Amino acid sequence: MIESLFIPLQISDPMFLAGLFLGLLLVLYGIGTPVAIAMLATSIVIMALPGGIDFQSTVINSRLFNGINSFGMLAFPFYVLLGRLMNTSGLTEDLFDFAGALVSQFRGGIVYVNILASIIFSGMSGLALADASGLGRIEYAVMRDHGYEKDISLGVTGASSMIGPIIPPSVPVILYAILAEQSIGQLFLGGILPGLLMGLLLMLFVSIIVWKRGYERGDPFSLKRAYNTFKQSILAMFIPVLIIGGIIGGLFTATEAGAIAVVYVTVLSFVFGDLNLGGFLEEATNSMVETFSLTFIIASATVYGLVALQLRLPMLLTEWITSLSTDPTTVLFLLCGMFLVIGTFMSATASITILTPLLIPVVEGVGIDPVHFGIVMIFTLMIGILTPPFGAILFVLEKVTDATLEEVMRAIVPYYIPMLLSLLIIVLVPDIVTYIPYNLMG
Repeated sequence: MIESLFIPLQISDPMFLAGLFLGLLLVLYGIGTPVAIAMLATSIVIMALPGGIDFQSTVINSRLFNGINSFGMLAFPFYVLLGRLMNTSGLTEDLFDFAGALVSQFRGGIVYVNILASIIFSGMSGLALADASGLGRIEYAVMRDHGYEKDISLGVTGASSMIGPIIPPSVPVILYAILAEQSIGQLFLGGILPGLLMGLLLMLFVSIIVWKRGYERGDPFSLKRAYNTFKQSILAMFIPVLIIGGIIGGLFTATEAGAIAVVYVTVLSFVFGDLNLGGFLEEATNSMVETFSLTFIIASATVYGLVALQLRLPMLLTEWITSLSTDPTTVLFLLCGMFLVIGTFMSATASITILTPLLIPVVEGVGIDPVHFGIVMIFTLMIGILTPPFGAILFVLEKVTDATLEEVMRAIVPYYIPMLLSLLIIVLVPDIVTYIPYNLMG
């Protein structure tokens, strides 16, 4: 009698396999397993289960190789090394001085310098962590030296750092483009206006705080200082012009632009910066290690995506989402809600790697532009790196400043307002993302 009350669970049941497929991955990731190992292990377990997908080592080997056998993969080492060289060459201080010469005369001018410097520097590193650790220490120290409270110094420094992965070049954008089989160049161009929008709204938001707290104006504008700092930083500022101008002009691809930019920055750093041969070799070694890590993640993601496809997960996900709504905007809002939740406990790299193969069929099925979706996805996940409990920027700011983790978390909270408002506008007005890439690249 008791046994008749239970329905036997078949291992081959699609819903059981799908639940195990996602659940095992989250458990492995949650206990600290590297995301690449977690994806590969989950895929092998599902393949090896009786009644599941047939285990074929040749398929795994083939997917691991073919998943990284693309021209776009060459972009990773170039842009990772580019960001590292910019961080260690001393060129970032020149950019910060130039930004200060432009806006420090306004009330609360150093606050705007912080944001403007992040916008300029974002075109160099493409990583939020690079911005927070490279410029973050300088920005925070300068704001505190000028008498700004700890909360606004932390909040502005943290919030402005998320602009880096939006404005090109961007490592998360390259990762998404490869997994979604989209043009890196188009996605680079698609991030320009959203990044500038975020910077503008952040400036407007902090202007209210500056006005309420009655901060004094900075030093009067000096044309001579602006000219001198511009002259010092012009070679560094040419880097994003070289990358974006070359892509728009059709002179080279996004991957080739990264290689050319690395050569340019290397020469610049040796001649005008603080870089020596030992420092270059150290940064090259560290970037090789980081590139290998990213490459292994992508290779594992291709195996994970194949198993997901064989389990019909994209189709099941599409059916579930379209049962709620088939309106592209509504679906995009639902996905943004999911990204905001996932971003609180999973890194942006892991989230992009795991979710992109599953969600591309969904967004294409309901008519969402994949370039628009990519920028929205990355923008939303960037908010996650500022969100407890695992927001990486929070821990970086704790290390490069004199603040505790609790102080950093409290300081960031008000700045969710401009970040979420920017996200809302980007979702509702797709042309902010698609206008530049489709008009300049077709």
